[in-house]
Amino acid sequence: MQHTFKADKPCRLSTFLRQNGVSRSLMCALKQTECGITVNGAPAHTDYMLAAGDIAAINEPSEHDYDITPSPLPAVPVIYEDSELIVFDKPPLMPTHQSMGHNDDTLANFYAHYTNGSVFRCLNRLDRDTSGCCLVALSRYGVSAVSGTVSKTYYAVCEGEMPPQGVIDLPIRRCDDSIIKRECAPDGQQARTLYKTLAVGRGYSLCEITLETGRTHQIRVHFSSVGHPLAGDDMYGGSRGDISRQALHCGRISFITPADGKRVTVRSPIPQDMRRIDEELFAGTGDI
Repeated sequence: MQHTFKADKPCRLSTFLRQNGVSRSLMCALKQTECGITVNGAPAHTDYMLAAGDIAAINEPSEHDYDITPSPLPAVPVIYEDSELIVFDKPPLMPTHQSMGHNDDTLANFYAHYTNGSVFRCLNRLDRDTSGCCLVALSRYGVSAVSGTVSKTYYAVCEGEMPPQGVIDLPIRRCDDSIIKRECAPDGQQARTLYKTLAVGRGYSLCEITLETGRTHQIRVHFSSVGHPLAGDDMYGGSRGDISRQALHCGRISFITPADGKRVTVRSPIPQDMRRIDEELFAGTGDI
């Protein structure tokens, strides 16, 4: 896959490529590839001094992942696609990656089918039960170029009545007796969750959530730690009386696409199993 960039003023090639989203690690890898980096069609060292009007290019070799079996089913809706990025609307109860017992029913399997075996570069891995926007880059350049520009908005239904808004700032670590479960503890990694309560009713709250850090199970652990576990999240104290999975959905993702340098915002409506917990919670919230 080739990516080209036109210089508008004199500049060192390495600096110019970094300004255009090429990470140092990708640059190092391309140096080991024949014609991995070129200027005006000719191989060039990253110390090369570009002139205004020069065309620099990086040429990524084709990569395929033959360990993932392509599978057309279950099909996953594509809600955004350009030459560098795809956003899938992952349904609940679908794993993102393959694992024991899930060899052909994951988002990775469908992606392999959709792209004829391209390497799966998922940028916001969602838990199996969590639904919504899942961003995947089509190349190593796509990964490096979009890095640092992505913001996500989650929606959760939690038990009890949450304050109108707030910040949960509690460190998180892995529980000593589990490889999966997390807990808040003073010796954990810093974790910070911001929320706004959109509606309250019938023993539940609908919250809009953004993350300043990205720890494993962060939203689930933080809400449980303040006494408001997510509905359906029995790992962290929630009841499955009204929903059979944690009521968590990535409803919005925003990023600057390398394709044209513009900010894109993609939305996924909250699925029906979350809405059925209490339809009144969602009255007047528009199409979230």
